[in-house]
Amino acid sequence: MSDRAATTPTVRPLTDAQRAEALRAMNRPRWRWQAFAEYARTIIIAFLLFVVLRTFVVEAFKIPTGSMENTLLVGDFLLVNKAVYGAEIPFTGAHLPAIRHPRHGDVIVFKWPKDPSKNFVKRLIGLPGDTVEMRDGTVLLDGRPIPEHYVVHTDASTDPSGEEFAWQRDFMVKGAEASVGEHPSRNNWGPLVVPDKNYFVLGDNRDNSYDSRYWGFVPESLVTGEPMLVYYSYERNAKSAYPWLTHIRWSRLGTRIR
Repeated sequence: MSDRAATTPTVRPLTDAQRAEALRAMNRPRWRWQAFAEYARTIIIAFLLFVVLRTFVVEAFKIPTGSMENTLLVGDFLLVNKAVYGAEIPFTGAHLPAIRHPRHGDVIVFKWPKDPSKNFVKRLIGLPGDTVEMRDGTVLLDGRPIPEHYVVHTDASTDPSGEEFAWQRDFMVKGAEASVGEHPSRNNWGPLVVPDKNYFVLGDNRDNSYDSRYWGFVPESLVTGEPMLVYYSYERNAKSAYPWLTHIRWSRLGTRIR
């Protein structure tokens, strides 16, 4: 028993010098840099994930005009599904495989053909190969009127015409000019044949929408995605310093877009 005790090493308490050295090691700059590197790595991963999601999956979009009332209101903020039609791969012009192709009646977000830096949102009326026309404000698809419960008419008493509609003549069915005259108007035009890989779109606020009637077709390559829902909305015309806070349209939050 006494021999075993004699061979047990003695554990000496820390000296003041050893304590000071341990404290210095704990507070050396390299520890702070390691913590900073860990935070930076977390932030970079989160940022890259955000970029990937925004580029290929979903993106926020704000409604600036009333061309889609009452389906969409000025002050609505939308989540747009970019994957459904095949998201664009940046700087390539190529697209990922689509989940499905656009269909009649879809509300779509697209880059405006006249200025691709601007995004528009409209309803898809004509697919490639369709014949579209309008008679006294009623849309005909392949010669048949289509039901449009979503349409709003705010100025049906007038039917303006002008040279902005002149582009349509190159796409009219042969002999159609005689039925409408040489001057297509807002409510009377066509029939037009939608070219391959293009779409014809109209706003739901039919008398107050700058759409395909005025500037032409939307190439499929410019289609960005399909709005899913309204995630935020406020009354922009409210007389308040902070309408985004005091005039929230609570009933529209989470509304699905149809």
